[in-house]
Amino acid sequence: MIFTMEEEGLSISETEKKFRIGSAFVSRWINQIEPKASTTLQRKIDKSELIKDVEYPDAYQKERAERFAVCQKAIWQALKKMGLTYKKTLRRHPKAEENTRQTFQQKTL
Repeated sequence: MIFTMEEEGLSISETEKKFRIGSAFVSRWINQIEPKASTTLQRKIDKSELIKDVEYPDAYQKERAERFAVCQKAIWQALKKMGLTYKKTLRRHPKAEENTRQTFQQKTL
């Protein structure tokens, strides 16, 4: 759009009519040709510390959240990204598969 505007010598109003966009949009494009640099967010939860904490399986997410000074949802999201789900009981369900159980246990280690 900007290149077309410069090549054809169009004004802002002519450019907005040609591309059917607002003049404010054209002005923003003119003033900022280079994309803004993105920043990465600093995560509060250290994954290695969370993995160590998961070795204690009887802790609830709320308790983990208090230890890491974050909300419970942050713990839930971090565990979900790591491929871990909610706390499992030690009772064996009649339909439980041993291979699936071993896979889950290996993820927690």
